[in-house]
Amino acid sequence: MTDQFAKKSEAWSARFSEPVSELVKRYTASVDFDQRLALFDIEGSLAHAAMLQAVGILSEQDLESIRQGMARIRTEIEGGEFRWSIDLEDVHLNIEKRLTELVGDAGKRLHTARSRNDQVATDIRLWMRSTIDEIRALLRALRISLLDVAETNAATVMPGFTHLQVAQPVTFGHHLLAYVEMFTRDDERLADCRRRVNRLPLGAAALAGTSYPIDREQVARALGFEGVCTNSLDAVSDRDFAIEFTACASVLMMHVSRLSEELVTWMSPRVGFIDLPDRFCTGSSIMPQKKNPDVPELARGKTGRVYGSLISLLTLMKAQPLAYNKDNQEDKEPLFDTADTVTETLRIFADMIAGIQVKPERMRAAAAEGFSTATDLADYLVRKGLPFRDAHEAVALAVRQAAARGIDLSDLSVDELRAFSPLVGDDVSQALSLEGSINARNHVGGTAPAQVREAIRRHRAALAG
Repeated sequence: MTDQFAKKSEAWSARFSEPVSELVKRYTASVDFDQRLALFDIEGSLAHAAMLQAVGILSEQDLESIRQGMARIRTEIEGGEFRWSIDLEDVHLNIEKRLTELVGDAGKRLHTARSRNDQVATDIRLWMRSTIDEIRALLRALRISLLDVAETNAATVMPGFTHLQVAQPVTFGHHLLAYVEMFTRDDERLADCRRRVNRLPLGAAALAGTSYPIDREQVARALGFEGVCTNSLDAVSDRDFAIEFTACASVLMMHVSRLSEELVTWMSPRVGFIDLPDRFCTGSSIMPQKKNPDVPELARGKTGRVYGSLISLLTLMKAQPLAYNKDNQEDKEPLFDTADTVTETLRIFADMIAGIQVKPERMRAAAAEGFSTATDLADYLVRKGLPFRDAHEAVALAVRQAAARGIDLSDLSVDELRAFSPLVGDDVSQALSLEGSINARNHVGGTAPAQVREAIRRHRAALAG
């Protein structure tokens, strides 16, 4: 019998009376991008082969041949010597064809009891699991960098803002801890997503399962999956786990973008709160004085790229009937691009944050502007017995007078402040000081330096656990 697979290089060629056109080959091929799944494909195939041997479908000799062939293929791929062919369409057929060249019929028997449908779903889940682990490690490094800078600046006063208007004094350490909280939630989301990724589709075959006496649980254990997908149709056709990952990545990049916006603002000479190391900045081709924060600006822009991948995957899946459809080939490029964008961004941000040069004198000067202790004066009056709404009104009048004179509240004398409320005493200066304001907020989640240091201790303990 003629070996159609070897001659025509297509696993289904016997069904057709004419070859696939070159245009269609290029249009439908995925090997240019899905070859990054190669090592995961080999890993899944070896676990599948071991199971086939355990249930009596493959001989021990076939299994050993497959293992030796796959070891050779792995070496070729890692060494850049593997010859990828667009005629073989995807990573799976390229590897299978090479295996057959190396070990003969044993390579052809490997595909027993599986389909490319459950094979690719398994490969993607293996790749995603590894990618999630990598991103979580990078998130950890970024949080450690933020904690280091926060600890150094646990008592560094800066203005806190609402509506980009000076609101109340906070510490720079407290401000950075807000991003530690955000990135911690991102890590938690990815950990939760990983549980749903870590289910084995292999064994679902094309869509209905297989008539062979397979042991899916053995394969799951061998590959480190926490369980198996329990419906064959769902196992091969849905990509909600990939959508969930991209959604997690989108939220993560939103947090990166918010931090980027602040870094750009803080570095502006008009603000001057920080400086970034030169290695993360560029100059201007015409203005020799420029030092542009290109890295945070680009990260801000790349956030939209990840959002686009999420929308692509949602749109890809929204009208697909059960079970597998060729549309799903389009899931990989958005996934790969999302992973590349997130990992590269986190890797560079951990280094950049660690190198931030803080300018505490500029932060303090800004905190002294904009009547940032006005709320503290109102709280002071409340503690003296004035209802809060009356205290609010009295302080608002005091702010109006200070603003008209171009001075801060703390520049008004005790007698001048007493004109707005007779409850003002000689101890009012403490309420109007920047240190008095931040130290007064000494509770869990507050900006007092003692609370900032305690929050840092908790985060470090969690990261070490």
